[in-house]
Amino acid sequence: MQIRIICVGKIKESFYRDAVAEYQKRLSRYVKIQVVECADEKTPEDASPAEKTRIINREGERILSKIRERDHVIALAIKGKSLTSEEFSEMIGRCMLDGTGTIDFIIGGSLGLSEAVLRRADLSLSFSAFTFPHQLMRVILAEQIYRAFRILCGEPYHK
Repeated sequence: MQIRIICVGKIKESFYRDAVAEYQKRLSRYVKIQVVECADEKTPEDASPAEKTRIINREGERILSKIRERDHVIALAIKGKSLTSEEFSEMIGRCMLDGTGTIDFIIGGSLGLSEAVLRRADLSLSFSAFTFPHQLMRVILAEQIYRAFRILCGEPYHK
């Protein structure tokens, strides 16, 4: 199985890049994991609602171009379903048992995800009602994927 984190924009801060790289290294013993970055759109400070929608849709088209037909897609969205770490681990385990080749986790840009991306998703997943910077969300997601594999393998993890 392969896991891909498809996200909008590049990480500018080295401490976020280092944290994601550390979790990718830790995860390499369990699963092949890849980060796929899509270009973000510049958002003017005074962007109108229509302009924001155009930006989200353009970013959404880039995201959708990276998703393959058979991929299992999980969109990270504030209004998504909340899971415990154990439930998240079970979900990944079910995907492995079902023969899912690739799980794509989708992280949108600063304005969120387009309706087209949310419709393509097999699951919308919320990590919190809080809003996180999308760069930080990569770190949080990578840590939770790592924790999920530790749980699946019966290995200790910090509770």
